[in-house]
Amino acid sequence: MNTSDPPKIVIVCGPTGVGKTAFAIELAKRFGGEIVGADSMQIYRRMDIGTAKPTAEEKAVVPHHMVDIIAPDEPFDAAAYGRRADAIVTQLLADNKIAFVVGGTGLYIKALIYGLFKGRTVDDRVRQTLQARLADEGAPALYDALKDRDPSAAARIHPNDTYRILRALEVVETTGRAISEFHEAHHFGKARYRGSYIGLTLPREQLYARIDGRVDAMIAAGLLEEVRGLLASGYGPELKSMQSLGYRHMIAYIQGELTWDEALRTLKRDHRRYAKRQLTWFKAVDGMHWLAPDEIDTAAEQIDRFFAAA
Repeated sequence: MNTSDPPKIVIVCGPTGVGKTAFAIELAKRFGGEIVGADSMQIYRRMDIGTAKPTAEEKAVVPHHMVDIIAPDEPFDAAAYGRRADAIVTQLLADNKIAFVVGGTGLYIKALIYGLFKGRTVDDRVRQTLQARLADEGAPALYDALKDRDPSAAARIHPNDTYRILRALEVVETTGRAISEFHEAHHFGKARYRGSYIGLTLPREQLYARIDGRVDAMIAAGLLEEVRGLLASGYGPELKSMQSLGYRHMIAYIQGELTWDEALRTLKRDHRRYAKRQLTWFKAVDGMHWLAPDEIDTAAEQIDRFFAAA
């Protein structure tokens, strides 16, 4: 291997509910590695049930990083993830340990591999004006404005997701360009790691059944009570973290916007839609090796070959 070649890491990714955690723990155990989370929700403390975090028992088997690192009201984005995860991976490599980057947030993984540069700035006056409009007119008015200014962003953003609505409007109002244009340009640099990409997948019907079962398990474990506790602690519904899957559905039920049955139905539906978007993202990644969650031996053989090659 050329000494200038980027160091190697292992990436385990795929849609929600497919079984990434158990799969990665088994692999990390075999290779004496550690897990670096790549999940945009597991970073938040106190948000455990709805994010399907690894349990205390699982974390005792293999060390996990980038989990429970910030409060639900702290700002965080892909660029911040890339910086913090890079520092952890660098230390693991210095300790001669394999870093297993595990999660379903494709942008986080890309930010770690390539770095993510701050390619856009937002005018503070624009931000203040939009926040004033939000307070005066409410989220539906801003969502309508986004549909006019950036229809492609509006199609991807939930009408109640005030954080992302504001962010998309801030960008288009400041730069005159849709936020999707910046996403397509990526602002990524040269690869700083070489990854062995393992994507987990299942037949669609089987995956959706697992997702529905996971939602039922979250409810049984006390997701509604977790959300009530967060709200009681002052974490408002407008927060980016509280607009995420599961949390916004429970909030809608608590606030009387949805019946219980409707909250559960839409929660399962939106998890399935999210899984579909994740699969679309990861299928576009070059060099992805798709496996079923029970093909651990095949994955281990692939990793052996990856590290043995120049």
